Amino acid sequence: MSETAKKIKTFDQKDWVKENLSYHKDSGSWAWIYHRITGLALMGYLFLHIYSLSTLTSGKEAFEAKMKTFLSPPLLALEWLLFVFVLFHSLNGIRVVLVDWADGAKYHKALYRYSWIIGIILFLAMGFVMFSHEIFKLFGK
Repeated sequence: MSETAKKIKTFDQKDWVKENLSYHKDSGSWAWIYHRITGLALMGYLFLHIYSLSTLTSGKEAFEAKMKTFLSPPLLALEWLLFVFVLFHSLNGIRVVLVDWADGAKYHKALYRYSWIIGIILFLAMGFVMFSHEIFKLFGK
């Protein structure tokens, strides 16, 4: 066996799940995983969105009644959670473009951190916008 063949890491295919779960993932690996998860979640939301718009075929009253249900606090909170997926997916997509096209590979970890910071700021700002009417009701404004 050659020296090169001895240096190649192999693993038992029966333990591939254990091997993959024990693998140390850095920020780029987590960004890739989260990007896929948020993409799947947004695709699922797309189908839910189309389904909720299907009430348009039942008339204006049915559609408006359906839309009123989306204004309840629990569903607004879920919509705010949806914004997390949109934010991460879009900001990470911009990061990927910068890394791939703008020679940003040497800055990918910093870009990842900045995307999280920007995302958290935008998430909190959107929360204020979405729930400001409830906040103002609490404080009597």
